[in-house]
Amino acid sequence: MSSPQSRTAKDAPALERHPLDGRKIAQDFPILKQKVHDKRLVYLDSAATSQKPYTVIDALNEYYHSSNANVHRGLHVLAERATEIYECARTRTSWFIHAERPTEIVWTKNATEALNLVAHGWGRRHLKAGDEVVVSRMEHHSNLVPWHLLAKDKGVVVRAIELNSDGTLRLEDLDRFLAGGKVKLVALTHVSNVLGTINPIAEIAKKVHAAGAVFAVDGCQGAPHLPVNVRDLDVDFYAFSAHKMLGPTGLGVLYGKYKLLEQMDPFLGGGEMIEEVRIDSSTYKAPPLRFEAGTPPIAQTAGHVAALEYLGKLGMANVRAHEKDLTAYALNRLKEVAGLKIFGPADPAQRAGVLTFELEQIHAHDIAQVLDSEGIAVRAGHHCAQPLHEWLGAPSSARASFYVYTHQDEIDALARGLEKVRKYFA
Repeated sequence: MSSPQSRTAKDAPALERHPLDGRKIAQDFPILKQKVHDKRLVYLDSAATSQKPYTVIDALNEYYHSSNANVHRGLHVLAERATEIYECARTRTSWFIHAERPTEIVWTKNATEALNLVAHGWGRRHLKAGDEVVVSRMEHHSNLVPWHLLAKDKGVVVRAIELNSDGTLRLEDLDRFLAGGKVKLVALTHVSNVLGTINPIAEIAKKVHAAGAVFAVDGCQGAPHLPVNVRDLDVDFYAFSAHKMLGPTGLGVLYGKYKLLEQMDPFLGGGEMIEEVRIDSSTYKAPPLRFEAGTPPIAQTAGHVAALEYLGKLGMANVRAHEKDLTAYALNRLKEVAGLKIFGPADPAQRAGVLTFELEQIHAHDIAQVLDSEGIAVRAGHHCAQPLHEWLGAPSSARASFYVYTHQDEIDALARGLEKVRKYFA
């Protein structure tokens, strides 16, 4: 892999918008060619984890075949090769989200760890008892529990933005909280993993910064599905996971404005993140290495680069347009299923390719099990969003989620499967 250090995000060529062919794209994903219960697999669980194209699988295989070594510490050829792969992946990721520089990219093991890093490294250092952290009713537990732990240890107060009836944020709540003068950090999701709601992040960032607060965003359902420019959004932190955007598991990304990363304490201590260690004290490297203790997920970064290159060739604007079209089709197609209630905004322009629903009085687990017998994979449960399900008045729900390899025939298969579910339990 050649070094890309001299290139910036603005140098990337503009891509023409063109419709994506989900059927054709699916041919690049070996797992989608199998049958389940003698039925063609219809994979509608991409919000939980995406499938991997041949290029990503090949990149992982190639790394272990030719470049496996630890990074930064070795002077031999394999170590230098592994280090180049690892650091070039950091640069490629910074391009993908239009960060100002590669050193604003911190590797973690997943987005959950990335958000915990913000809570631990920034929150513990800068927040005190009585300070307020604002979240929302629609957050994934990964963007709730870290702040609960901080509240318990530091005495900060966690406050929540409630939702409008259509599943959008009630932004007047945020305005009221910010007006109180105690809010130091706002932590919100870019896209709800249940409702599919796309939140107005740039608009919110202006409000947050005008109040002198810091803005952290859970981008797990944003970065894989939308064009993301962290500088245009003006977010302070942005967390996402490789495995939800065609890449391997075990790799998370935390983007942070460098001036804020410099003000953070390490989350984990050990090898690699140190400058100097004595018996009774130690000093730490500059970000991002300060936050990457121990042997990092090196092979995963090789797979992640392959995934970013695959998405780059498709064009993220095209990915968004494809999912918007699928969502519009699904909203109309599933209206034909009697007794089905879909949660979230009715306008496809306001939501990503996530459809969460309930069907009459049938438990979500029963829905998922019957659909599985038809070869259709969906998610069932509370989707790590219990406060949201409390608001919905549903202990659990079923969720179908789309990606670049999804096509209309699969939505038709889902509609037919749901009709079978309804008739079976009737």
